Amino acid sequence: MAELRPPVDALGEALHFLRMSGTFYCRSELTAPWGLDLPATEGSLMFHVVTTGQCWLEVDGVEPRLLQPGTFALVPHGAGHRLAHERGGPARKLEELSEELVSERYSILRHGGGGAPTTLICGAVRLDHPAARHLMSLLPGIILVEPSNSPRMDWLQSTLRFMAAEAQELRPGGETVITRLADVLVVQALREWMAQDTQAKSGWLGALQDPDVGRALALIHREPTRPWTVASLASSVAMSRSAFSARFTQRVGEPPMHYLARWRMYVAHSALKDERPGLGELATRMGYQSEAAFSRAFKRFMGVSPGAVRKTGSPTLRA
Repeated sequence: MAELRPPVDALGEALHFLRMSGTFYCRSELTAPWGLDLPATEGSLMFHVVTTGQCWLEVDGVEPRLLQPGTFALVPHGAGHRLAHERGGPARKLEELSEELVSERYSILRHGGGGAPTTLICGAVRLDHPAARHLMSLLPGIILVEPSNSPRMDWLQSTLRFMAAEAQELRPGGETVITRLADVLVVQALREWMAQDTQAKSGWLGALQDPDVGRALALIHREPTRPWTVASLASSVAMSRSAFSARFTQRVGEPPMHYLARWRMYVAHSALKDERPGLGELATRMGYQSEAAFSRAFKRFMGVSPGAVRKTGSPTLRA
């Protein structure tokens, strides 16, 4: 009898790498006519929730979208964008407007001409894991989760109302609550997009959903320092070496060992930020015979030396 393999949720496991930290949150109380020009936030994503009124969201190269109460809008790439009461309307740069700083990471912005009101909750959320930035690079310029009559969406709307209430009152611990709610909402927005958009069925995201390639990816993600070979990965998914290598390369876009090496560099990057180990120790952990070989591989994949990451903890990474 063939061995029964339990199902693996490789895509769900990949979403665990979306370790986010709240960079800044703002409640915007706006009256028509108004427009906001928001700067780019490298290494971050931004979200907007309309609690009252409506507005237009404009990102260069993307069709403008109308946001209404209950809509959760995600701008995944950290791109600069505009919010305005009318499509194509003039917008003031955010840094030109005065804000009421409620705390170090939370403010209230009041702006506009005294007409029809719109209230927004906005957030800039930093992505801590390089794999999360890779995931974000695969997403469209805007992701919207619209209000719906679907029972699946009831809890989402409840979460949005909870976030709006916390932003209105900002009781002790309110920032922490909003940050955690933002984590949930971002992941849910990605799940909704993946369920509906054919783009999510191709490339790395599609590979994660492939029964065999997804299982191999999950094994690499769980145990990146294990001495994997193409043969051992193929055996783990009950495929021949040649068939597995061809299928993995076709679905993921790179050969298994190249992907493994790159993923190890993601893991090494996180270790350098969080643990600050010695480079020799980390090289050995990642399976390299010398610190020099590890450093060359790290710079080739990450675009920056491991020493720079260890020193600063927050370099600019290439996608």
